[in-house]
Amino acid sequence: MIRTLLIANRGEIACRVIRTARRMGIETVAVYSDADARAPHVRQADEAIRIGPAPATRSYLDIDAVLGAVAATGADAVHPGYGFLSENAEFADACAGAGCVFVGPSADAIRAMGSKIQAKKLVEAAGTPVVPGYLGDDQDPDALARQAEDVGFPLLIKASAGGGGKGMRLVTEAAGFGAALEGAKRESRAAFGDDRVLLERFLTSPKHIEVQVLADTHGNTLYLFERDCSVQRRHQKVIEEAPAPTVDAALRARMGEAAVRAARAIDYVGAGTVEFIAEAGEFYFMEMNTRLQVEHPVTEAILGLDLVELQLRVAGGEPLPFGQDDLDIRGHAIEARVYSENVRRNFLPSTGRLHRVAWPHTVRVDTGVETGAEISVHYDPMMAKVIAHGADRPAAIVALREALRETEIVGVEHNVPYLRNVLAHDRFLDGTYTTSLAEDEADALTPGDDPLSVLAAALALVAGVRDAGPWDTADGFQTNLAREQRFTLRRGRKRLDVDVTHVGDAYHVETPDGAFEARDVAFADEHVHALVGNVRLSAAVHRIGTDVFVVKDGATERLQVRVLDASDFRAAASAGGKVTAPMPGSIAAVPVSVGDRVKAGQTLVVLEAMKMEHNIAAPGDGKVSALNVSVGERVDEGAELVVLGG
Repeated sequence: MIRTLLIANRGEIACRVIRTARRMGIETVAVYSDADARAPHVRQADEAIRIGPAPATRSYLDIDAVLGAVAATGADAVHPGYGFLSENAEFADACAGAGCVFVGPSADAIRAMGSKIQAKKLVEAAGTPVVPGYLGDDQDPDALARQAEDVGFPLLIKASAGGGGKGMRLVTEAAGFGAALEGAKRESRAAFGDDRVLLERFLTSPKHIEVQVLADTHGNTLYLFERDCSVQRRHQKVIEEAPAPTVDAALRARMGEAAVRAARAIDYVGAGTVEFIAEAGEFYFMEMNTRLQVEHPVTEAILGLDLVELQLRVAGGEPLPFGQDDLDIRGHAIEARVYSENVRRNFLPSTGRLHRVAWPHTVRVDTGVETGAEISVHYDPMMAKVIAHGADRPAAIVALREALRETEIVGVEHNVPYLRNVLAHDRFLDGTYTTSLAEDEADALTPGDDPLSVLAAALALVAGVRDAGPWDTADGFQTNLAREQRFTLRRGRKRLDVDVTHVGDAYHVETPDGAFEARDVAFADEHVHALVGNVRLSAAVHRIGTDVFVVKDGATERLQVRVLDASDFRAAASAGGKVTAPMPGSIAAVPVSVGDRVKAGQTLVVLEAMKMEHNIAAPGDGKVSALNVSVGERVDEGAELVVLGG
């Protein structure tokens, strides 16, 4: 029986485990880095232990530090969550050596599936189909290039260790193989300490279907049906649903039985996920995640189960309380992952302070952030999971779209509008979407500027928000609500001149996005309301310093009250050829040298941040006249990296 549980993780999964453990009467211990000293999971646990500074390698990935917390608190079990040490066989062994239960499979099972190469060999021998490719031990770049020719293009280079899209590259032709291999190995080595890769034929229109498995120590291994995880960007999932809309009962049984065979091949115990890639009625094993998955709530919703509770009961030696025939699918569930990222800049992670966060109350939300939290460069940029369950798929889609519309996030860029666009897209609605959806429909899915956001900001500024407008600048603006008012905002580098004329109960507003007539204008509790033509406008407007954040239908538009037109200086810097860091991080590679001639779009610097690599490209043709960084160096946002000359 588990009495005290230490959660060796952070964020929403730590909060989730704490909630379940508390309901079961189990005391909890949180561990935290300096960056998470005020995080929700630290406050929610019965006890909290600091394990190191912000970098994960010196805190959440430090086995000795975590085991030190186990010893200090007398915890008799450790839940690893997902990520960090959750699939680390050495950590599982170390927990056993310290006399505490590791809530997960055995170290041998983790090792068996930890190498994608060995895992594919194992499951293939057990009768589970695998994608054609190269799984050999020869990792010489020339040998891998020859194997790539045999596999054929397009193909995927995939890190043998780990997951989450790290160490993965799509190669469409032989000419790009060498550079892609180098990047995949470098990223894999940095993320997992292992640069071995495998090659896999790339299916052009596949579904990513995964099967949840659950096994106890009494010989019971079950499949808890499937999830469709095909909505992905940069090889990372953003929307998952259960059951999969294109999987019928016969295919469901075949995939489930194949997943069970794979789990039994390694004597698996606990909750795990077998991932398949499916196309034209066939499916192939990709990998097994020997842990709880981020998307497990959709499975919980359609089965009425708590997978964390079942994990803890299995770890305590209890048999599963049901059999395969007892499981029935109830309705439909969809999960959307809310990330701090700039969708319009190729999903570049966004860091900063969350000045305001308000999650919907009509659906389940798993989160580890709140108002005042800092989204740092050190950890994954996922802020929350929003999960809707309905009687059928259309009901779940409507519920999730409405829940996302009610979400308010102020302080960082985020992907909520993108998620809503996906949920409204025809290919998603009919269930036929594949893993190429994000790329194929990028233009349709990427949100544009909302013209009503500038209008909402203008109305808020002139409708009585005396501490949130241009009156605190030295531009002659009057505070007595003059009949005609003019002020300037900025959207990024773009200047926005706004003219407002107040006649009777109406406002005529001229903006670069268009001219509007607004009536019944009211501003209260940081929300502006107005009737614009026949459309009812309602938006939250928050002022943070010189920033004005407009939150409308889940989207957040960041505008700035123009105090000094710094965009002119940035434009001059750009013209001068200075290439700067778009976010804080560390330099992973510098593939150019002083004196090199480069073309527009050519990679100048590879920046590693938030567990991913980001290529910093040349804005135009030129010659490298200065390199201001070197590999391994940490840089701040805006740091000058490279100078290009003519």
